[in-house]
Amino acid sequence: MTSLVVDETVPETARPARQSRGNRWLIGVVVAIFAVLAWQRRWVCDDGLIVLRTVQNLLDGNGPVFNAGERVEANTSTLWTYVVALGGLQPWLRLEWVTVVLGLLFAVAGLFFGLDGARRLFPGRVAVPAGGLVVLGLPPFWDYATSGLETGLVTLWLSLLWWQLVRHATVGAVRVWPTLLLIGCGPLVRPEFALVSAVTFLALVVVAAPGWRRGAGWLALAGLLPVAYQVFRMGYYGLITPNTALAKEATQARWDRGWFYLVEFFGAYWLLVPVVLLLAAGVLVLRDRTKLVVVLAPVVAGLVLGLYVTRVGGDYMHARMLLPVLTCLLLPVMVVPLTRWTAPLVLAVVAWTVTSAVGLRPVSAEQHEIGAYGISDARVFWVDSTHNEHPITADDAAGLIGYLPDLAAARAGHTGPVVAVKVNFVWVVYPGTRTVIDTPGALGFPGLLLPRTETVIDDLGLASPLAAHSDVIPGRPAGHQKELSVAWVIADAGAGTATQLSAAGHELVWSESIAAAQRALTRPEIREMLDSVRAPLTFGRFRDNLLHAFGRSRLRFDPDPIVAVYGG
Repeated sequence: MTSLVVDETVPETARPARQSRGNRWLIGVVVAIFAVLAWQRRWVCDDGLIVLRTVQNLLDGNGPVFNAGERVEANTSTLWTYVVALGGLQPWLRLEWVTVVLGLLFAVAGLFFGLDGARRLFPGRVAVPAGGLVVLGLPPFWDYATSGLETGLVTLWLSLLWWQLVRHATVGAVRVWPTLLLIGCGPLVRPEFALVSAVTFLALVVVAAPGWRRGAGWLALAGLLPVAYQVFRMGYYGLITPNTALAKEATQARWDRGWFYLVEFFGAYWLLVPVVLLLAAGVLVLRDRTKLVVVLAPVVAGLVLGLYVTRVGGDYMHARMLLPVLTCLLLPVMVVPLTRWTAPLVLAVVAWTVTSAVGLRPVSAEQHEIGAYGISDARVFWVDSTHNEHPITADDAAGLIGYLPDLAAARAGHTGPVVAVKVNFVWVVYPGTRTVIDTPGALGFPGLLLPRTETVIDDLGLASPLAAHSDVIPGRPAGHQKELSVAWVIADAGAGTATQLSAAGHELVWSESIAAAQRALTRPEIREMLDSVRAPLTFGRFRDNLLHAFGRSRLRFDPDPIVAVYGG
């Protein structure tokens, strides 16, 4: 039986060039279809809007902070923050649209480099984008490409890393320093991607065999950017991680939730079907031992990253944290040669792609409640909440019930600085030493629409240093484990005694709670933590922040101020 790839009418010398053109054409078709699918689902979620207030402050000269005068790193992806800031230098496109355009371009480019990297493993052979079909069949890939989050950048970084590693194994004379700098960008894309960087660096060393002395130089070059930024982070923000890592307690183990998150994603789209099929195809065609390290590197990285995501409990956004894991696993089989053995497997993947793209959806698409294991289809939730098929700008969410309109009504008649908190679904306004708005549940669109002269925080701790350092509340879902009592906010920024402030809020917040929070705020460790983000950034402050960042990152206290002071 002859191979499916042979065309007897074409001269033997002309076949490789023709096959290569055909492979590139197929890759182009897959990339174009993905671009269309992602554009049709364009949107920006509230979490995607959070980064934009930091970008605005950065462009205004206030530094990379969410609130001017308070050095809090409210964004997990450092590189995405600065890339969006560069995009924001142009005057004709709103920042929300900058994230849509950049996210889409990065996601599309990432798919291209992933496909092209796999294509280079099989020169001169007819190959089909089997792994690319999985991307086309999964709506989460379409959704998060333009969500305002760093997903597009993540896809591009992972794919570029793979593409460079393949070139080192197949081309030979490839400059190594761009690959090393790219490896070093991992922790700046997302902190946990240091795991991917480590695996890729080891693979590069095995492929290139630089020797101990040269290898040490490579390690120094790869570590240049992340180490330099880590020193800046510790000195500027006073922590060893982004503030979001504290808010989400990214070092705690929550295996049960993580397993549920993994099963929910794989089960919703029958993902074991294409994974097993592509694994079989990979075993059939990836037999070259010289390329084995290159092929295994993204697989090992994906498994390690998946283990980490499962350990920390996943996320409340359906599929989001597992898309990079799946991308890593797919990279070696993004393109596979078409042979008599792989053809049936590829046809089965095509059938799965159509089925998944048309009919398979998660249960969370119909469930917006976030419980202990609550997972929300973020796009469905945001589209329904804003009553807009393509919610892009912060203005699209401006009229959400219970937020800015009600806040404006509650603030009517108040002059001077105020502290606004929400108690029992009602906005309560107190006199303050500075204006602080504590927005529960949503931070992105309020942060963009409220003046940057006002401090906007959340009870989950993404932008609030107090909330970030509070203890977790048992039973809450990943990403929403903290909820700081508003008494802390009132005590921190309110003007007057506990009794006066409580009276101003018509006893909606007990004076005992406010008094306990005022007392707790005098504790040296809490006072020092607040000084680390609010005191003027002198050389001495930078040095103290740097030296005590590890101890400060371990600071925790009870979210209930009475328990924090008196125990419970």
